[in-house]
Amino acid sequence: MQKKLTKQEIAEVLEEIGSILEIKGENPFKVRAYYNAARIVSGLTEDLDDLIKKNELIEIKGIGKNLAEHIKELHGTGKLKEYEKIMKAVPEGILEMLKIPGVGPKKVKVLWEKLHVTSIATLEHVCHQGKIAHLEGFGEKTQQKILEGIAQVKKHSGQFLYPVAKEAAETIFKKIKNHSKVKRAEIGGSLRRCKEVVKDIDIVAATSDPKSVMEVFVKLPQVERVIAHGETKSAVLLKSGIQADLRCVSEAEFPFALIYFTGSKEHNVAMRGLAQDKGMKLNEYGLFAKGEKRIPCKDEADIFAKFGLAYIPPEIREGTKEIELAKKNQLPKLVEEKDIRGVFHCHSTYSDGTASIEQMVLGAKALGFEYFGTADHSQAAQYAGGLSPERVKKQFQEIDGLNKKLKGIHIFKGIEADILADGEVDMGDKVLSSFDYVVASVHSKFNMPEAEMTKRVIKAIKNKYVRILGHMTGRLLLARESYPLNVQEVIDACADYGVAIEINSNPMRLDIDWRNIPYAREKKVMFVINPDAHSVDGISHYKYGVGIARKGWLTAKEVLNTRSLMELDKWLKSN
Repeated sequence: MQKKLTKQEIAEVLEEIGSILEIKGENPFKVRAYYNAARIVSGLTEDLDDLIKKNELIEIKGIGKNLAEHIKELHGTGKLKEYEKIMKAVPEGILEMLKIPGVGPKKVKVLWEKLHVTSIATLEHVCHQGKIAHLEGFGEKTQQKILEGIAQVKKHSGQFLYPVAKEAAETIFKKIKNHSKVKRAEIGGSLRRCKEVVKDIDIVAATSDPKSVMEVFVKLPQVERVIAHGETKSAVLLKSGIQADLRCVSEAEFPFALIYFTGSKEHNVAMRGLAQDKGMKLNEYGLFAKGEKRIPCKDEADIFAKFGLAYIPPEIREGTKEIELAKKNQLPKLVEEKDIRGVFHCHSTYSDGTASIEQMVLGAKALGFEYFGTADHSQAAQYAGGLSPERVKKQFQEIDGLNKKLKGIHIFKGIEADILADGEVDMGDKVLSSFDYVVASVHSKFNMPEAEMTKRVIKAIKNKYVRILGHMTGRLLLARESYPLNVQEVIDACADYGVAIEINSNPMRLDIDWRNIPYAREKKVMFVINPDAHSVDGISHYKYGVGIARKGWLTAKEVLNTRSLMELDKWLKSN
């Protein structure tokens, strides 16, 4: 905190203390005292310095000796020991939730205690899973209002999940691409590289009339505010809260601008270094030989070829070893969306899904899949309606019936079993052996020390019925950090015991982190791109997992659900 806090800043601190105390369930009189003090300080007309010097704060009704000392400390030092102590008593994201319209301390207290919600992103996650609607005192309408409130708050958060940014980008990109004066256009930046979290949108357009294109861009209905408006570059803030930049270039400049504005920074630096080594210069305007003569290139592949490089897909332009391997023509053929032939780890109304198994299967079939794998929660996940052994039998009967009834798609019987604190997998061997596959995931006790958590996960991997490790690190993007885990040791265990690693394609997870995939590739670990779908629409989230797989340099051969039904069935039955 800064020194000499203003009255308003002091009032905000006192308000926060009151909120935290209320969330913790402290004495209502104490809570009210802080709220009243915040209101009083914020409405003071007297000079705070004078009140403190004359020791007159204590004479103001509603401010006793203790609160007067707090105000004096805050005003003089910008800090308050009591405040710092109280802040440590609650998770960091708790207060952020109070920014959501209609979500006060009482609701936050319930959400924290009943669903372990400690941030806005976690709250959004449980809303989409329909868990808020079932809480006493909440309901469907409250859940929807909370989601609307979150959308308002997120407009100014500065960071956005990949699909949120992608949807916003594609809406405005279509308008630019279809402009009569635009010859070529592409979305660049971290979106094109499929980064899991995006800060802004970059669009590059080739046109001979940049002025008219810019006029359309800054006046799009999606624009809330124009940040900058130039003839070749403009920046706007969209109503979704994301900044979007448009750069207009000539057709000759377009390939160079696209490479430059796709990035990454590290990749661009390496490319410029290659140009310098050849006595040339590379920037967003072109590749120049001596005498500043631009070397013509029709597209990005042409630019890479000028350096003796194979085409480098945008997803792997992260400044690692892509240029080195492109020189040797040793870049792998990355997996593509069309390679995926089925999905696993899908939830139904048997646990916390919103659609029946049949509805989910028909949704998968509509996407052209050959097979579909269920993975409802096991009995330990009581909050998610986890399956008891009796309900497993009932689900199996339904699946058997559907496999006879539905043609053109096969349903595999799976379960997402909890990895308990001691590393045991929830459900006995007899039940586990009845499934076609078991996804093992951690859903509780995230704060274990790294060594214990690693030992816990590895013990589950050693279970002979576990075939897939679900969302390895437990992260929720923009909401919850990964739990402490030695990822390399866990990957080693998966390699030793023939367990596949899930690329959880839920846009809030995208877990395993793509940065850890190359090590797993070295260890010959197999991967499964799973949507972790809780609804029919959620099945299509597998596409986000494909982007992460590509960032991790995965080929179709390294992804299990690119295999045919017969090949996959053979792998599942092997151990």
